[in-house]
Amino acid sequence: MTSQNLARTIEQAREAALEELRGLTGEEGLEEWRVRYLGRRGRLTAALRSLGTLAQEERRVVGAQANQAKALLEESLAQARRRVRESRIAGLAQEERIDVTRPGRPVAMGRFHPLTRILREICDAFESMGFQVVEGPEVEWDRYNFEMLNIPRDHPARDMWNTLWIDQEDDEGRQSMLLRTHTSPMQARTMERVKPPVRVIVPGKCYRYEATDATHEWHFYQVEGLAVDEGITLANLKGTLYEFARRLFGAERKVRFRCDYFPFVEPGVEMAIDCFACEGAGCRICREAGWIEILGAGMVHPKVLEGVGYDPAVHTGFAFGMGPERIAMLKYGIEDIRLFYSNDLRFLRQF
Repeated sequence: MTSQNLARTIEQAREAALEELRGLTGEEGLEEWRVRYLGRRGRLTAALRSLGTLAQEERRVVGAQANQAKALLEESLAQARRRVRESRIAGLAQEERIDVTRPGRPVAMGRFHPLTRILREICDAFESMGFQVVEGPEVEWDRYNFEMLNIPRDHPARDMWNTLWIDQEDDEGRQSMLLRTHTSPMQARTMERVKPPVRVIVPGKCYRYEATDATHEWHFYQVEGLAVDEGITLANLKGTLYEFARRLFGAERKVRFRCDYFPFVEPGVEMAIDCFACEGAGCRICREAGWIEILGAGMVHPKVLEGVGYDPAVHTGFAFGMGPERIAMLKYGIEDIRLFYSNDLRFLRQF
């Protein structure tokens, strides 16, 4: 190949490469262009290899032309890559640009479980009346769960609870630990540590070995209350619970107390409110009675006070206990207690 032909080939390759480079807009296209013109088998590289066939004087002139063409193409390639990169960044910035005038994306908010809500409402009501919230162990000793509450081992009142016992025996080979059947053990535990006056409520989980149905669960919450001081009477109990019912169910609520039996209070009473659905006329919720029982209560038995070192001739007190599930079922019109523990979001989103 003559020097004129080789120079013409180099010039044609340079012009074709520059023309093609102007139309490229992507990284893949630029890489293919580099291989086609500047790669080991590229058009310009092939022309440079032909320099060896020329005379020394001609090789010097045409070689300078070839090197200039190669430098120009390499610089043009670098500029094209910067242009493509800047264009891509600008496009991303345009896509990700934040319009501060647009509403923000909604944030998925959690909410309280209906039982948590009821527990807080109950605790708030009693705290505002001077009660302190305390908690105790869910695995309890027989001594606190039964015996210190005036329920000895041979007492028929134990038949009221189907108990879940722990594999723990006392010195006489009798089972001595259990999953607590109520939160009442904290009455004895609190009075052992604190001198009167005492005003506490005890929210917590309880367990009983029994079948489940629409109104019974083997695990459930309970809120226990206790007040001990000098001169406390049944009138104090009635006034406290009446105020609680008004705060939780509405100021227009009517309250009824009737005698009932509980082994660690004497006398014992049940407390009911007039049905908030039918206003006492009778309906499905109150089973046509016009009244809904919400808790049991009574005056603390003297033996319970003696068991913790209190003098029943000086100090008296009252206690009460309620099931938050039942309160929630009444307040929200829920017919099946198992819904609270089914983790069904369709149910929980209603509250």
